[in-house]
Amino acid sequence: MNVASSSPGGAPRRVGPISAVVCNYNGAQYLRTCLDALLVCGDRLAEVLVVDNGSSDDSLALLAAEYPTVRVVCMQVNAGPGAARNAGMQAARERWVLAVDNDAELTPGCLERLIHALEMDPQAVLAQPRSVLAHEPERVHYDGAWFHYAGLFSLRNFYQPIGRAEGKGVLAVDGFVSICGLLDRDVVLDLGGYDESFFILFEDYDLSLRLRLVGHRILIDEDAIVLHRAGTAGISFRAADYPARRAYFHSRNRWLLLVKNHRWRTLLVSAPGILVYELFWLAFAASRGHFLVHLRGKAAFLRRLPAALHRRRMIQRRRTVRDRDLLVGGPLTLSPQLLAKPMARAAAGLLSRTLEGWWRLVRPLVP
Repeated sequence: MNVASSSPGGAPRRVGPISAVVCNYNGAQYLRTCLDALLVCGDRLAEVLVVDNGSSDDSLALLAAEYPTVRVVCMQVNAGPGAARNAGMQAARERWVLAVDNDAELTPGCLERLIHALEMDPQAVLAQPRSVLAHEPERVHYDGAWFHYAGLFSLRNFYQPIGRAEGKGVLAVDGFVSICGLLDRDVVLDLGGYDESFFILFEDYDLSLRLRLVGHRILIDEDAIVLHRAGTAGISFRAADYPARRAYFHSRNRWLLLVKNHRWRTLLVSAPGILVYELFWLAFAASRGHFLVHLRGKAAFLRRLPAALHRRRMIQRRRTVRDRDLLVGGPLTLSPQLLAKPMARAAAGLLSRTLEGWWRLVRPLVP
């Protein structure tokens, strides 16, 4: 692991009043559950906001009719969850923001545990709960992550039964999966907030990496639980079909993330592993009928490359942590749907071992 699990020294701090900010896009079927769980969190929540990302369903009517105390920020168009989350942080009255996606439901005591985690670790700027599947709450969905050098989250305890999940209590991790998190809004916005050019997918990885590159700590409390429902229609990969839009954003955004955040020498020495993964994923996308979609994603990456290089210069000037101290070589985390067949499991295992072996070889050369 790259981050010590114990808390650093320093006197406990006080986390002040909190603004809850819900990111919503066409989530009318989830909003009641999400908001009802927030509205019983007590006095520590100074306000609840919903940032509506240009919904075309009944979300706004539901909010007006049933939640008159909830403040609504309306985005004119759907510019992606990163834009909505940035707008919510900017509109929030309080420095501490509980950022929640509309398909997440906090369980009792979740917020109090996140507050306590941050109060006991003054160097941490973000604490996240363990996310479990709402339809199968004894199984972990997201549990924080590490940064794989190929530009992927190496997810902790992904789809593991809770009884077999590793880690107890409050732990320092690298990756924040943006279903739910209590964060220092001022620090996040000072680093530019979410990169809105990603639209969706990898935007939380990118933010996590930028926070870690300048030395901020990210926590997870394994005893703080949030129930996670269906995800984003047309993007989330839960069923057998792999959405075309996900294939496009995966192809484009992973390379944007790599170019922005990794040192050039890191990219050079890790290039063979990155390209092996790229060929594997291209073959997978082609098998799902998305070969041309994958290529369009790469073309879009090239169009956005000048802007990414501009952002890169700002990021690299501020960084204080080496790539060698953040990046890992494995394990490679893949969705269970990809591993349903024995041949697919064998290929994924070979890929993971290959990437990990290359990283062991070249890691001493990484700056």
